[in-house]
Amino acid sequence: MEIQNLLIPELEHEVVLTEKFLRRIPKDKLDWRPHPKSMSIKQLGSHLAELPSWVLGTMSQDEMIMDEYKPPINDNVDEMIKTLKSAAKEAADSLKVANSEYDRKWKMIQGGQTVMEMPKYQVLRGMVLNQFPHHRAQLGVCLRLLNESVPATYGPSADEQ
Repeated sequence: MEIQNLLIPELEHEVVLTEKFLRRIPKDKLDWRPHPKSMSIKQLGSHLAELPSWVLGTMSQDEMIMDEYKPPINDNVDEMIKTLKSAAKEAADSLKVANSEYDRKWKMIQGGQTVMEMPKYQVLRGMVLNQFPHHRAQLGVCLRLLNESVPATYGPSADEQ
């Protein structure tokens, strides 16, 4: 089986779920954060929206220098959704490669030191795609704390039964 035939549907599913969460962000609470050490909802939503670009980055290069990374910030929910959908299309296209490409090594570098090195498939599964449910869960807690409804993901939510 081609690895892309496993990863592309998973990516597409995660993007659909993520869009549901982004659409629940209250437009007047973008700067709200549950704790001073937490990201604001704007930062968290923007990060969720950019995650598909990490797929593209993993597949199109063999290393990422974290010192150069600047997280993009979207000004509003509509921009987040536009970013998510655009990045998802490019990400899915980047996954349309031979299985052997997934065996290529990928490195994360910070301060001139290799923080992580592993095959691209492991980066995609263990780091990139797992970021979606992790950060959606954070956003779900924010929504709950703001008395907003939390969408269903892999099963029903208390708000959508």
